[in-house]
Amino acid sequence: MLSDDDLISLIVTKNQRDYFGFLYNRYREKVFDKCYSLLKNRDQAEEFTEDIFSKVYEKLPSFGRRSSFSSWLYSVTYNHCIDYLRNKKKLHYPEWNAQNELPEIIDESEENLSEIRYGNLMQILEKIHPEEKALLLMKYHDNLSLKEIGLALRISESVAKMRIKRAKARVLYLYKQQFKNDI
Repeated sequence: MLSDDDLISLIVTKNQRDYFGFLYNRYREKVFDKCYSLLKNRDQAEEFTEDIFSKVYEKLPSFGRRSSFSSWLYSVTYNHCIDYLRNKKKLHYPEWNAQNELPEIIDESEENLSEIRYGNLMQILEKIHPEEKALLLMKYHDNLSLKEIGLALRISESVAKMRIKRAKARVLYLYKQQFKNDI
């Protein structure tokens, strides 16, 4: 089986465009899952998946290989979905965060996100900003590094770290508010 780098080389340098189908088949389901987790609409997730692969195909020659192809693809995926949600809901993260300040800082050592029941966590994730949700999914579901998250969302590593901490605190706060009896 050819590696992602081998396929990209064949596509870009040898103009073997048919090999893009291998990348598409390898990552289609994962991209769809990411889109669906952010958009919560199957038809829209399908459409976005196709749009993302079209965008990736067009930008493949400019892929700089500073990260793995999969990280770059997820970066394109997250940005495509988050940009849509920002525009649709008119949610600019810094303004939203200022309007939704936490009344108290949660001591994260007190509780861990992994200890929250999955169904309850999914309910809470729907209440936070899409960018915070994406940050948490990237960190805890996809196990991306702060550097990869920063690159994906076009923010610095330190900003990514701060926003993840804030998102985690918000989830814990909302969880405690909504599911007091489950604690």
